[in-house]
Amino acid sequence: MPVLTRPGGVRLYHELHGLELAPPLILLEGMGGDIPGWRRNIPVFARELRVIAYDFRGNGNSDEPSGPVTMATFVEDTLALLDSLGVDRAHVYGQSFGGMVAQELALAHLDRVRTLILGCTHAGPRHVLRGRRSVPKGEPWRSMYAPRFPDLHPEHVAEDLRVGAAQPKHPEGGRRQWEAMQEFDSFDRLPNLRVPTLVVHGTEDQAIAPENAELLAGRIPEAELLLLEGAGHLYHSEQAGKADAAVLDFIRRHDDA
Repeated sequence: MPVLTRPGGVRLYHELHGLELAPPLILLEGMGGDIPGWRRNIPVFARELRVIAYDFRGNGNSDEPSGPVTMATFVEDTLALLDSLGVDRAHVYGQSFGGMVAQELALAHLDRVRTLILGCTHAGPRHVLRGRRSVPKGEPWRSMYAPRFPDLHPEHVAEDLRVGAAQPKHPEGGRRQWEAMQEFDSFDRLPNLRVPTLVVHGTEDQAIAPENAELLAGRIPEAELLLLEGAGHLYHSEQAGKADAAVLDFIRRHDDA
């Protein structure tokens, strides 16, 4: 199992897909997420790119955090992984919590970022725009999808739940990630993100309101905004074809390798 051992002994699990000499794309998952959450997207990206997927400490096959962490911890983990793979600059695609890590990485180390793709994320708890969230009792997973999606596509959702249930669980990891997110605030610094940026969001996101995408795109210089009509928080699963095509088109237009 490919792992990178960080100071303190925390092991980070990662996978490489695609073409070794192609432009690198690193995928940064959401809170409590894991690499299989990208399973509908990785094969598409791997046709053109060197895809680097890894589980944050506290997620998937990586170890639990050994103590309190900050957003900088996840940035340092990401950079250490890129360094270990000999990657100087990468396309950075982060979703939800991973989108916050991606923002922090680009703000602190702009020289390491080719393009920035921010999916279903926000600028931090102090500036998050709240939407309506309806979570049916006993079925909290429904809030990750567009309201009608689970009923219209039960087999799709059943597969997601089955795959998710098979992955290691890290309650402590989720708590530590949540704590790190509480201190995250990129709002005032977003105008400093002078790197090609694509902001992606589903219009029916019940977890993070789509207005947050408009806020990010409005504050990041020359950012492009893509709202996927009818998609929820898991837009990359619900509308994988549209989302992946848009991300690849953006990378092709802005890759300077």
